[in-house]
Amino acid sequence: MNVSPKERFLDICHFKRPGDLCMLSTGINRFNDQTLRKWVKQGTPEQILNECFCVDYFQFERTRWLREIRSGDAAWDWQEHPKIDLGHGITVRVEALLPVVPAYEPRIISEDESTVTLINTRGQTVKSLKEALKLGWGMPRYLDWPVKDRATWNEYKKRLDPNTPERWPSDWNAYVQKMNGKSEPLSLPEGSFYGFLREWVGCERILYMFYDDPGLIEDMMEQMLYLETEVIKRVLKDIKVQQASFWEDMCYKAGPLISPAMVRKFMMPRYKKITDLLHSYGVDVIYLDSDGNLNELIPLWLESGINFIWPFEVAAHNDAVALRKKYGKDLIIAGAIDKRALIKGKEAIREEVMSKVPFLLEQGGYFPSVDHAVPPDVTFENYCYYINLIREVAGLEKLSFQ
Repeated sequence: MNVSPKERFLDICHFKRPGDLCMLSTGINRFNDQTLRKWVKQGTPEQILNECFCVDYFQFERTRWLREIRSGDAAWDWQEHPKIDLGHGITVRVEALLPVVPAYEPRIISEDESTVTLINTRGQTVKSLKEALKLGWGMPRYLDWPVKDRATWNEYKKRLDPNTPERWPSDWNAYVQKMNGKSEPLSLPEGSFYGFLREWVGCERILYMFYDDPGLIEDMMEQMLYLETEVIKRVLKDIKVQQASFWEDMCYKAGPLISPAMVRKFMMPRYKKITDLLHSYGVDVIYLDSDGNLNELIPLWLESGINFIWPFEVAAHNDAVALRKKYGKDLIIAGAIDKRALIKGKEAIREEVMSKVPFLLEQGGYFPSVDHAVPPDVTFENYCYYINLIREVAGLEKLSFQ
């Protein structure tokens, strides 16, 4: 009996298809432009720079994020960020992740031969290498953020109104019909209760703010809760989605950036309100993206109703095999394959894959990928070997990569 991509995705999430290989195309199998351009020089077809070709080339399974609804992470898919020409040969992309409507008008503050300082569409002041802007990749140096105190927050929150018309597709009925007609799984972005606030306030300032002005933290989180619950109610009454997603990035190599006690106090009650609402619409696959060492937060997320986590960075001491044994079918896992092994060569790749993938695939509830975006140090040959090794584990034919 044929199973639709939506049914297959949910069956894997519900541990009903042990051994079935599904390598998702969006989010958890990502490349940067620099990696792909290096691969073209190594003999890869130039069409690989096109996302649709890339997905088909590696036989990834498509997931459709409802990116036209400006509610949070994945507002735009990989390589699809609209670009804005600021003049002087400088082009910037409309930033993903933040549900800011309207976006800030980007403008150049200063520049020299190799760098440019600008205000981006998130309202942040950043200094970037001009070469990085051309490549559309790379981390800028963050200099300032739009929210500094309650007065600046009261102005900023006007951009988080769920009823702003520009947040929604202009022809809602046509959009609903189009999305419900999709064969691939649909994912609704559900924002953030730490990651977004950090992007508004700044890494250092927000850590002090939890102690110095917890009321302001609460107000920011309440606005996010209001925005996201209104989005859920409007979307899910018309569109059947298979997954909802949070973006947090709230851990580093040794653990969380705020204490588990703070997560329990500030974030869990709000997570629970959102997951309960999602469950009431029949959505029980709830995904969270966070880098770093997740071990202290996983039980809190599970308790909050979040059950699908990525990327389980190996360098940050996440052991997916141990976590599967500990949490069983309560936890859906994606990622967990050490990107550094793909740099080292075929022997290291085989050791890494075979130590995890056979067990995790057979247990079910696992979507293999490297533990973040594929870095440019990974050769095309090594990546193809990695893909075919995973296919071999799953009993599938190797791809030729001509």
